[in-house]
Amino acid sequence: MKRHFITASLAGLLCTTTPALAHYGMIIPSDPMISQEDGRSVSLTMSFSHPFELAGMTLDRPVSFSVTHEGETTDLLGDLNDATVMDEQGYTLDFPIDRPGTYIFAMEPQPYWEPAEDAFIIHYTKTYLTAYGDDEGWDTELGLKTEIVPLSKPFGLWEHNVFQGIVKMDGEPVPYAEVEVEFFNEDGSATVPDELMITQTVKADADGVFTYAPPSDGWWGFAALNTADYTLPQDGEDKAVELGAVIWVHFEEWTGQ
Repeated sequence: MKRHFITASLAGLLCTTTPALAHYGMIIPSDPMISQEDGRSVSLTMSFSHPFELAGMTLDRPVSFSVTHEGETTDLLGDLNDATVMDEQGYTLDFPIDRPGTYIFAMEPQPYWEPAEDAFIIHYTKTYLTAYGDDEGWDTELGLKTEIVPLSKPFGLWEHNVFQGIVKMDGEPVPYAEVEVEFFNEDGSATVPDELMITQTVKADADGVFTYAPPSDGWWGFAALNTADYTLPQDGEDKAVELGAVIWVHFEEWTGQ
């Protein structure tokens, strides 16, 4: 298939993908930077979706859902509330923010069978937020099966700032990993001239490091996709498993002159 390439000052090759809808595990907080004026809690919405098209898919109760703060991980799976998100099964959670620092929310879902890809999908998803002016721990690595470890602070970024991360699998960098990037079209107002532009693809370098600069403010999802070294059964056959390392990053609207 013909691909269209554009030149950009990125540490990787940026190209548009096929029109196929990209899947994303999603953990979206009501605010990525909690201040005293915001109150002492955050509302979280979890889903498995096509974020630009606002098309949801069923998210069965996850295998795990947790928060990590100051090196301590707390299991929150039992606190999830069933919710309808983008017309499909999802979850919500109101979480109290009692102390300053970086909070990292992480989710491991059940394997999702995708007939169109003839494969299972497991997206290890995480989102970082900061509270009360303390950003300590913003580059914390959780040790997930696969994850994107931020090299840029994953909050407090202006639109057009670059975001850098390193793709890891089993704790090791993944050379030349493909990272799909997509905008959460939260209010449905964003449009594109061609479906090829909905999902962007950045290729990491030899050290697993990728770079991307979003064209607008809002939530942007980064999904590094790799194939697992195991299969899962479906209808009596062994099927491939796509492992996704997903991170959601919020970029702020530029308010300077």
